[in-house]
Amino acid sequence: MPKVTDEYIANKKQAIVDAAYRVCLRKPVEMVTMIDVIDEAGLSRGGIYRFYNDLDEILCDMVMDMRGKYPLAQRFSELMNDTAGRSWQEVLRLSVEILADFMEEHLMDIQKINFDLTVLTINEPERAEHIMGGLKGRGNMEYLARVALPMMYECAVAQGCVPKVSPEELDGFVGASFAGIEKNCILTACYGHKDEYHAEPRPLLRTLATTIICLLGGTEE
Repeated sequence: MPKVTDEYIANKKQAIVDAAYRVCLRKPVEMVTMIDVIDEAGLSRGGIYRFYNDLDEILCDMVMDMRGKYPLAQRFSELMNDTAGRSWQEVLRLSVEILADFMEEHLMDIQKINFDLTVLTINEPERAEHIMGGLKGRGNMEYLARVALPMMYECAVAQGCVPKVSPEELDGFVGASFAGIEKNCILTACYGHKDEYHAEPRPLLRTLATTIICLLGGTEE
């Protein structure tokens, strides 16, 4: 019997992850079943269990694969390491443009799946912990919240600004605001939700940046 190589296993697992991704684009993540992935991947019902124990293991690898293909945190990191000659307000504005570019390009795929995972976290927290607990490294939004935003706060204080909120309050406000922007944009783009206005990422994120500048005691440049 031919030896099963590591490359063969990696290719099979990638094919399964790609199949799960395609299914998640069509269905809410919490409604995806192992049968959906098996049918999409074209595998036998027993064959898939040679590579994965359950659906949540596949979803964990899928999220890691998405992070690798869309390294938003890397772009933020590059910006944070190249701030010479720029005010913190300019860095904040550039960060928002990076985020807006990403959201506009990926509302129908990666952002849709991330939103579905948020819903899953609300409805099935233990299952979500099982999926997300297997992830390695810092995620895109986690980098923004834990690295980029605190750096903005420190820079504002260092340049003589007097913030109107604490770092914790700012973190909570930005997290809640971004979640609302993300939700409305995805509901509009992916689920045909019609609100009083057509939610578009860039103008909403730019308004959020203006608000952050005001909260940190800065002024528009």
